[in-house]
Amino acid sequence: MTYFTSDGHKIAYFDEGQGVPVLLIHGFASSKLVNWVHPGWVKCLTEAGYRVVALDNRGHGDSAKLYDPALYSSPIMAEDAKNLLDHLGIDQAYVMGYSMGARISAFLSLSYPERVKRVVFGGLGGGMIHGTGDPNPIISALEADDPASIKHVTGKAFRTFADQTGSDRLALAACMKSARQKITVEELSQLATPALVAVGTRDVISGKASELADILPHGEAVDIPGRDHMVAVGDKVYKQAVLEFFARDH
Repeated sequence: MTYFTSDGHKIAYFDEGQGVPVLLIHGFASSKLVNWVHPGWVKCLTEAGYRVVALDNRGHGDSAKLYDPALYSSPIMAEDAKNLLDHLGIDQAYVMGYSMGARISAFLSLSYPERVKRVVFGGLGGGMIHGTGDPNPIISALEADDPASIKHVTGKAFRTFADQTGSDRLALAACMKSARQKITVEELSQLATPALVAVGTRDVISGKASELADILPHGEAVDIPGRDHMVAVGDKVYKQAVLEFFARDH
């Protein structure tokens, strides 16, 4: 496992392949392995000739576990991503985030547009603007001592996922309390980076891809047919759209 230090915290990452770099930023309660290796993204991108860099966001995977919600804002986590590019000496990269990672990628692109060649917002459409629902049932489920006591369907699903992946659920609860900053339409309308928004047609969490893409100056939408929030991440339609989107610069 490879680590670097960002803002005094240990962040795990990997760096594979050769070529133009692609930085991958995973979603809430996931990890670089669960979000990108297992669904075949690293294989897909390295075989297409890209250098693939992915980090475990703070509180996730093998990175530092923090319990203060103030340490988990999306802009702070975007700084971790920027610091990883600095650590590796990467001036500019393609960036792809999924769900929470898409939100982090948006803050990264707004704060450091010169570092982001193109950006992909996976698993987050209109929800980037108007939010993705009440986080409190998920927080309560993550903090519950007895999983059997959880009645809320979405909360139970997140708790089960956290337990299956061996996650630190209290670190995740702290993250959930802070990481879901909305971005205003005005801010997004200033995002000059070419952006692809990809969301499953059965994704009831994320909002429509077109709702976000239409606001972005250089945005385009891809609907991933028949896929929900969890399954869309590995879909071949999504992968093909991303490869074509990146290849336009070549």
